[in-house]
Amino acid sequence: MESTRTAALLESAQRGFDHLFSNDVASAKAHFTGNDDPFHLLGLGVCSFLEAALGMESGLMTEATRLLTLSEAGARRQARLKPPPPPNPDPSNARQPRFPPGLEWEILGADAVVLLGLTHALSESYMGYFQCMYALNSAHSKFTKLYKTVYPHGLPLASPSTLTSRLSTSSRTSKKGTPTSTSIATLTPPRTGEGEGRDGPVEELVLAGTAFGFGLFNLVFSLLPKKIQSLVGLFGFKHDRKLALRALGMAAETGDVHGVFAGLVLMTYHGVVLLLSGYQADEAHIVQQYRSIVDRVEERYPEGALWILNRAKILRMSHDAAGAIRVLADGLKPGRPHSFAQADTLLVFELAWTLLGEMRYQDAADMFVRITELNTWSHGTYYFLAAGCYSALGKHEKAQALYDAIPDLIDKKKIGGKDLPTEVLIKKKLLFYKEKQKRRGGDPALFEQAIKISTAEELGIFWNTHARVHTIIAEEHIKEWSALTPIHSLPSSKLAGPKGKAPAPPPSGTGAVEPAGPPDLDTPDELALRSLLLGICHRTAGDFASARECLRDAYARHPAVKVSTWIGGVAMFELAVLDLKIVEHKERRLTAGFVGAAMLVAEWDRALAGAVEKLDIAIGLATNTVDLSSRLDSRIMMLRDEIAAKKEKLGIFS
Repeated sequence: MESTRTAALLESAQRGFDHLFSNDVASAKAHFTGNDDPFHLLGLGVCSFLEAALGMESGLMTEATRLLTLSEAGARRQARLKPPPPPNPDPSNARQPRFPPGLEWEILGADAVVLLGLTHALSESYMGYFQCMYALNSAHSKFTKLYKTVYPHGLPLASPSTLTSRLSTSSRTSKKGTPTSTSIATLTPPRTGEGEGRDGPVEELVLAGTAFGFGLFNLVFSLLPKKIQSLVGLFGFKHDRKLALRALGMAAETGDVHGVFAGLVLMTYHGVVLLLSGYQADEAHIVQQYRSIVDRVEERYPEGALWILNRAKILRMSHDAAGAIRVLADGLKPGRPHSFAQADTLLVFELAWTLLGEMRYQDAADMFVRITELNTWSHGTYYFLAAGCYSALGKHEKAQALYDAIPDLIDKKKIGGKDLPTEVLIKKKLLFYKEKQKRRGGDPALFEQAIKISTAEELGIFWNTHARVHTIIAEEHIKEWSALTPIHSLPSSKLAGPKGKAPAPPPSGTGAVEPAGPPDLDTPDELALRSLLLGICHRTAGDFASARECLRDAYARHPAVKVSTWIGGVAMFELAVLDLKIVEHKERRLTAGFVGAAMLVAEWDRALAGAVEKLDIAIGLATNTVDLSSRLDSRIMMLRDEIAAKKEKLGIFS
């Protein structure tokens, strides 16, 4: 029977994906090469796509496009074929197929179209972006149609008996020793569709593939910046994030390859929310969901770099940077049985940022430079980060050498003839410090001497690194930056000044005494940047009054800022986060029995409303002319979602 042959091909392709998810790319490619059916061609295309996408290797795009095109064409041909009727059917025991025949080929074709669209985007041309939108529009239509066919009454809900029976098998301790009280099974609908029977791997492909594709599109579109959402709305795209997460969670419960990809999408989503939203309405629940997904996939593929990466991210987001560093270092140890170079690069990237957050500047610099040996994406950005680490160490000649190499690196890497957004900011900053050095009478060729706040720490604001560091690290930053001249006066802070001491008061009647020579910071841009960093770190250290003072100062300087025009919007965003963190702190004290509950809901109502007003101001400042405005736009959108979730939880509907 054709269905038997299809199931055999699907199961064979699954073995190839098992190699891929276990970091054995060479064996995966060898296995997929053994057949020329749409399943195996898609597998080869996925290998090429992941190598190109994870490593930003545009040179591999041509091969990925060829293979995915062949897979999509083959799936289309198969979908047009009508399967022959089964021989001598016995009506008394024949099980009627739950779905129309050939849906598996429609799903496979839609998968190929999605990857082709993303491949076009990575081709680094305007035509590529247009082709990407066209392909995604096509795939969106396909998955919407499939969803209505496979789930005509919507996603099924879990029955209490189903959850109870499955909970008993899901509570466990993972191999990593992490307690897991609840698996993703208890957080999403059950694996099955409408009915308990299954027709083997093909039917599981239909169920999982449909849920995955439908969930992926809804989630991706819901995360696009509002400006982009307005554009893609012209294609008729709509989104429902809650439904998207349910669909992806359901797909992640299956043994089909779509289940692994659904898990990867959910891991990425939870990691981004924890890293960038600033405040979470229920952080513990997000971490629990995140951890349960990682446990499930890592148990199946313990050697996979992508799951090691997410294990480390959970630890870093849970304020265990030391644990994250250990996991990443173990994942990068030489002598491992298999390697997936592009995925390993992500481990190095995560390790570099974690080391930077720990102020381990030499180790962080080594990792940022190492990335340039592993992929081709924006070497200028990694050199800028490494140079900032060397400046923090006082290794000025090494830092200057790295800064000097950046312009040539940027000129070699452009998208559609234009610089990457991060590189646009970097070029402005290099020119800014050259002009500062010249203005102060120094040699412009030695402009590193004019940099007083590490450029690595500045870029760290966009990755929100300072919000998850240990209090001790935040306090060290506060001491360092507040002591730069002109000394930042923070009457409410007990942390500012050298070695944690406030500057000594000046002699009576003489005014503030500053050291001889030009001040360290002599522009509104630098003063605003320092206030922004001090505000974030004071909030991390629990000094909310000083945090508000600093963030307000950063925002107040916005009209005078000439180059770093992104600071005003980010400062207002951080003030919104601060409003929420203050009431969250009171809520925790309530739970611990330290404060009363009478006024807490009212305080939440005021804080949530105030945060929304601040976000409105922030989005107004994130115009297209502001560097990395799309990142702030996305962060604002994520925080709005968390605010809505908190309101719903409290029963606030204003």
